[in-house]
Amino acid sequence: MSDKPPTDGRTRLPPTNAPGRVKEVSSVSNPIVKDIRSLAQKRHREETGLFLAEGLKLVVDALDAGWQIQTLVIAKSASGHELLERTAARTVALGADVLEANNKVLEAITRRDNPQSAVGVFKRRLTQLAQLEAGKGDVIVALDRVRDPGNLGTVLRTADAVGAKGVIVIGDSVDPFSLETVRATMGSIFSVPLARVSEAEFLEWRARFRGLVVGTHMEGTVDYRTPKYDAQPTLLVMGNEQAGLTEALAKACDVLARIPQAGRADSLNLAIATGVMLFEARRGSLRL
Repeated sequence: MSDKPPTDGRTRLPPTNAPGRVKEVSSVSNPIVKDIRSLAQKRHREETGLFLAEGLKLVVDALDAGWQIQTLVIAKSASGHELLERTAARTVALGADVLEANNKVLEAITRRDNPQSAVGVFKRRLTQLAQLEAGKGDVIVALDRVRDPGNLGTVLRTADAVGAKGVIVIGDSVDPFSLETVRATMGSIFSVPLARVSEAEFLEWRARFRGLVVGTHMEGTVDYRTPKYDAQPTLLVMGNEQAGLTEALAKACDVLARIPQAGRADSLNLAIATGVMLFEARRGSLRL
């Protein structure tokens, strides 16, 4: 693998159909390391279709779920760790490269003082709205212009926990493949079908959705526990952290619900509110 920059404008990251190799890297100025570091920026993730997953657990979760790995960066100091070495061998067998790096390189890639022992570069995967299917008692959650990566990651993790059939990210939202969002999912991003659409695309799909559409709204008059979620497929529509749902999205809901509050807080955190709604919608299916 050459450290010379490419002359054709393409990424230096190795193609996934190339034989997997193991190489030691020790400098943050290494061209391959620079390309991996650039994936911290949304523009480069969009251009390359790649993103970072930090932590051995997330890497293994992604591989187990069949996600396409491009490069695995592992800590040289963790040499001898059985699962890490098995994962490296698995990566090479899949035709991807393994980079053995020092802590300085890992810190630069992850932007953390105490990086974990593995960082995977994976190919992004999104689901088309037409591919989302929900039957009686199933739930899909749609998020309008979610701006906080922690909120989005937590919603994906919660959706995974309740067995939701998908998460839809609408409009000008945080990138679900940012390093911060992927961290917050704790690996659930690899398990939950995820779609990214404009508001117009969502409304067109919603018009064909056969089921109950429930949105949370400050002006909602229906207690969130009232709808009969288990009688049909349910689409939960959750609004932006500050502004709530747009007028068009609110009008697209069959029910505008409200979560009662006893204290002085005027609203709930988006991830908390979505968790409450998801567990209520799936309560019948989750009984032990």
